[in-house]
Amino acid sequence: MNVPFLNLAAQYQSLQAELLPAVERALAGGHYILGPNVAALEQEIAAFTQTRFGIGVNSGSDALTLALRALEIAPGDEVITTPYTYIAPAESICQVGARLVFADIDAATFQISPADVARRITSRTRAIVPVHLFGQAAPLGELQALAQKHGLALVEDCAQAIGATFAGQPVGQFGRLGCFSFYPTKNLGADGDGGMVVTSEEALARKLRMLRSHGIERRYYHDLHGYNSRLDELHAAILSVKLKHLDQWSDRRRTIAQHYDEALTGTSLTLPSAVPGYRHVYHLYVVETEERDGLQAFLDSRGITALTHYPIAIHQQQGYPWGRPARISGSLEHSERSAARVLSLPMYPELTQEEVLTVIEAIRAWELTRKGKAQAA
Repeated sequence: MNVPFLNLAAQYQSLQAELLPAVERALAGGHYILGPNVAALEQEIAAFTQTRFGIGVNSGSDALTLALRALEIAPGDEVITTPYTYIAPAESICQVGARLVFADIDAATFQISPADVARRITSRTRAIVPVHLFGQAAPLGELQALAQKHGLALVEDCAQAIGATFAGQPVGQFGRLGCFSFYPTKNLGADGDGGMVVTSEEALARKLRMLRSHGIERRYYHDLHGYNSRLDELHAAILSVKLKHLDQWSDRRRTIAQHYDEALTGTSLTLPSAVPGYRHVYHLYVVETEERDGLQAFLDSRGITALTHYPIAIHQQQGYPWGRPARISGSLEHSERSAARVLSLPMYPELTQEEVLTVIEAIRAWELTRKGKAQAA
């Protein structure tokens, strides 16, 4: 049996009867950008995250960039983030001209380490951008305390974690701004790029609405230097349909993760660490092994697609630091080690029990092969 890493076609088939009428209504409405569907989705996401305002934008990357612009982060400022994630937070920090500062991760959770963040705060630090990586919230209590102590803005990158919670509360509400991605592979995905910023601060919401649309509040009056970063009606209509299913999908992801946990405990793999008090929504189910490439190749030979997230830490990228100064002081060893060891197993709500068992049986077969080679040596 072939098991793909992700199967978006299966999701479409399960929702076709709901999606097609929603798309037809949006098309018939004749208002395709920032219309009633976008306004409705903004309210729905704000309610879902228990914030006051949602501002739809073109992508999760733009959500981060506009959030930093709304906070007036500028050249000379420093912003701390993690080097072990997708490149978008680092790009956004550089795009506003700020100095990028990396803090290492916790080896067990992959989340940014508050202790390492604390060591890297200077008089120029303006913000912290934690990433809720793989579907689990970063240590928000400690990060909030650091931000409050030093007068810093906390900007949550929630791209992989919509529906995740900390202390029973959804991510996105703990910082001054929360940034979401609706890229198709995300837990809540559109049919193309899309994103949203949430906040409970009215002034920031007003500024973000201006920034996303060429800096205007009144037509043709450009009071800010803005962007063209608007969420369209078709994406919003599709996302509104999918949002109704998100909690159920998150529960299914957690069930699949539990099956993996129970079946793979005792193998040579290091399994994901679910922290008490946090609701993990398993955007990815990531295991660690020194023999990552061998396991990936073995699974591929069995028709199972597993991917690496992320094989090169950001500070090790060839294009780094994109022409702008960045500060790397001290060790980032946990980020570098994880980048060399992690492998993501198939994980999506439509994954069948038979497919889950196929993945598990393949990993067990690899374990036997690995042990046999070790004994022969």
